[in-house]
Amino acid sequence: MAKAKDAFRTISEVAEWLDVPTHVLRFWESKFTQIKPVKGAGGRRYYRPSDMELLAGIKQLLHVDGLTIKGTQKLLREKGVKSVASLGQTLEDIPAPTEPARAATPAPRPAPVPRPTPPLPAPPMQDALPFDDPALDTPPDQQTEPRLLAFIPADGARLRAKAAQIAPLLDRLDDLRRRMAG
Repeated sequence: MAKAKDAFRTISEVAEWLDVPTHVLRFWESKFTQIKPVKGAGGRRYYRPSDMELLAGIKQLLHVDGLTIKGTQKLLREKGVKSVASLGQTLEDIPAPTEPARAATPAPRPAPVPRPTPPLPAPPMQDALPFDDPALDTPPDQQTEPRLLAFIPADGARLRAKAAQIAPLLDRLDDLRRRMAG
């Protein structure tokens, strides 16, 4: 059986009607002393139709018109509750309550399909090693263009000795840099 238009509503019903979360209504209740829902024995809030109209007007001012909380409070003091309540949606817009859905056994979720990851291309080998660059022997603060290995605290001779081991890594880094650049 549907509720009458002048029936009290729970916080979840009002939140659904206004399309705002319930915590927003509780927050507004703390900021606007004019909102006074009836509280049941267990502390559950029941909103009168007049409370609902006021909440609709507050929502209009805050969410649609862009007023601040202080601006809305000032408007409530100056113009009154009825003026603000007339700004929002009317109680005629309350949807008829629906029957609560019965708990059905949820359908099993399909197993996720793993996506194949493409293998990384093998880094190309090069004949000339990047360590044969005289810029590597130049201190980093004197270089005109930063180099990847220029910041490693080692002399060029030690790097050239390890060149065969480091070259594939440098090639992959250069390839990655090219792909990221464009």
